[in-house]
Amino acid sequence: MAAPSPPVIVTLQFDSESAAFFDRRREAYFPPAINHVGAHLTLFHNLPGGAFEAIVTKAARVCAARKAFEATVCGLMKLGRGVAYRIEAPALTALRAELAAAYEPWLVRQDRQRFRPHVTIQNKVSPEEAAALHDRLSSSFEPFTARGEGLQFWFYEGGADPQGKYRPGTWAPAGAIAFRSV
Repeated sequence: MAAPSPPVIVTLQFDSESAAFFDRRREAYFPPAINHVGAHLTLFHNLPGGAFEAIVTKAARVCAARKAFEATVCGLMKLGRGVAYRIEAPALTALRAELAAAYEPWLVRQDRQRFRPHVTIQNKVSPEEAAALHDRLSSSFEPFTARGEGLQFWFYEGGADPQGKYRPGTWAPAGAIAFRSV
């Protein structure tokens, strides 16, 4: 019997300058022992790997109708045991909603929850450490603009434990689709 395909994760592709900023922050604040992936804004956490071609085909149709867009990095948010940059963009919310409708039969509970766009730069630390970082970064934070340029697809290679929960693991690049340029 063939092994099941790993789950698919879909993220927003940022412009290179914004992606580098978020990556530097994640490298500085995320516990190194569990920092297996770069900074990212997750649109979908767990789509079925066996449906990868259909997932990409649906995304390609949506991306072909969309232009790159600006997103406001509007503040920091507490995650309890971590910190993230909060992102606001009507175009991002609309994109996520359209994809969610297209992927509806495959959505797990986590992907059916309210979409709160963010880029996590710290996680799995003590609540006190997270609160201190949040306060420190918030004291000098000024909103800025990032640019959403497309979608990225990843295979999650961490595997599942016996209870079906996914273990920390790596993400293998599975492709990207740019939004239309004009």
